[in-house]
Amino acid sequence: MGSYSIRDIKVTDYVEKEFYIDEDMGRKFAELSGDFNPVHLDAEYANNTMFKGKIAHGMLVASFISGVIGNDFPGEGTIYMKQDLQFVKPVRYGDTIKVRIEADSINEEKARVTLKTECFNQHEEKVITGTALVMVRR
Repeated sequence: MGSYSIRDIKVTDYVEKEFYIDEDMGRKFAELSGDFNPVHLDAEYANNTMFKGKIAHGMLVASFISGVIGNDFPGEGTIYMKQDLQFVKPVRYGDTIKVRIEADSINEEKARVTLKTECFNQHEEKVITGTALVMVRR
């Protein structure tokens, strides 16, 4: 587990971590979130959409950003304050997603860090981009 204080973090510091996205995750996420959109769960339905097959919930994929921030960078004691997301490309079950979290700006006085949050598939195509504001321990 990461444990960075505000003094430890420098602009451009980053962490990357990979996750495999499977259909079981999609079913569990639907149950937890209540999002049963058939584009995520029903192959027959999804085959007739613009995606031509099932896609993972965008927020399922984005939730891995939270895990990396809370566990790895900045890690222990980090408090999420804000997250902006843009879903750039669909994620399919069977994709491996790399989450990249990078320090973009630092306010030492308030112990706040703005993070660049990005996710890439196994082809290095960006699937999610955004920014997060977090409070980091002193």
